[in-house]
Amino acid sequence: MLAEVLIFVPSIARFRVDYLQLRLEKAQIASLALLATDGMITPELETELLANAGVFNVVLRRDEIRQLVLSSEIPQPVAATYDLRMSGPYVLIRDAMAVLADPQERIIRVIGNPVQEAGLLIEITLKQSPLRREMLDYGLRILFLSALISIITAAMLFFAVRRLLVVPIRRVVRHMQAYAEAPEDARFVITPTARVVELRGAEEALQLMQTELTSALRQKERLAQLGGAVAKISHDLRNILTTAQLFADRIETSADPAVARAVPKLVASISRAVNLCESTLAFGKAEEHPPRLARIAMRPMLEDVAEGEGLSATSDPACLVDVAPGLMIRADAEQVQRVLANLVRNARQAIDATGRGGTIELSAGEDERDWWIRVGDTGPGLPPKAREHLFMAFQGSVRKGGSGLGLAISAELVRGHGGRLELVRSDEDGTEFMIRLPKGGGLDLPADPA
Repeated sequence: MLAEVLIFVPSIARFRVDYLQLRLEKAQIASLALLATDGMITPELETELLANAGVFNVVLRRDEIRQLVLSSEIPQPVAATYDLRMSGPYVLIRDAMAVLADPQERIIRVIGNPVQEAGLLIEITLKQSPLRREMLDYGLRILFLSALISIITAAMLFFAVRRLLVVPIRRVVRHMQAYAEAPEDARFVITPTARVVELRGAEEALQLMQTELTSALRQKERLAQLGGAVAKISHDLRNILTTAQLFADRIETSADPAVARAVPKLVASISRAVNLCESTLAFGKAEEHPPRLARIAMRPMLEDVAEGEGLSATSDPACLVDVAPGLMIRADAEQVQRVLANLVRNARQAIDATGRGGTIELSAGEDERDWWIRVGDTGPGLPPKAREHLFMAFQGSVRKGGSGLGLAISAELVRGHGGRLELVRSDEDGTEFMIRLPKGGGLDLPADPA
């Protein structure tokens, strides 16, 4: 539309100027015919000359003298005067638009320069309606030609876009739909063929994603099958080990010194195997249930966790609880207790491995955004490999023979609350974990005022 305006408006203004200039030239020719005969022409010939020029009268200014050369009766007063000698583009466009917008029959005066320097100026009087009809006819021709060019251009653009964009995009959509129905079938992985650089880049990215996703799905299926087998083995092995643990407990009271020395190691080994089976079964569940949020008093919970692990302020290692008596948080009590039990158990095992005493510190508090719970110990710190894969199952074990499932499950439970489990520090002076639980209630719950 902008192109149409930029073409139509100057063109119609130019046409008006050419039309009036042509009338001036014809009027000048008619006046020269009169001057050549020294004014000796009949009224009929004068009327014919004016009709041929399409004007009512002609005025020439020659040698500073203004002379009415040809004249006839004007049916009505002159409505407007236009001087083509001093009109700029804006004035010409404005006057042309005014003519198109004015359907009234008017008489106008036009002033211009004579051709071939045959005087100082020439002035004519004529009807505006023929000019308007010619301008409308010319404008319609321009619009028709522009519309034809626009239609041809639009058709070319349509077919170009269809061939270069629409058809390749439909092909991509078909591949995506077919791949969605059978993502394991490698035959539905797209092969890039587009000639447009951006679209070909999209096809290549889709091909890479489909290839990786197909491989991931195959690996996931194998892992699922392997996980199911491991879960069954762990379940059966746990039952066998539990029976073995009962027999080990019975022979612990044996009077044989050799048996008495071997039994504690046997019981410890069986206990670790049972714990591994139970952790594997717990981790193999499809998902943990969503947190059931409730108000929890922190100090009693931390004391229960320490007592459940056989720890107190006077035990070895010692467990110190530093929490304000009235501190309350909003969380799932069972899940938070499992997380704390895992962290405290790991801390105790780290201290026990050193063969010397130590201290486990449990504290909790709050700030403007979060509740926080700190679990620290004076153990030897985590090895570099354990810190690198700390919260990854079967890779982040902190002790020899461990599976790393405890920290992986703990991190998952904390994330379920919208919080995070962080390793604050781990060096020769000990290890410190921090649990942060947000006070915000999420999208479906109001923010907690505490």
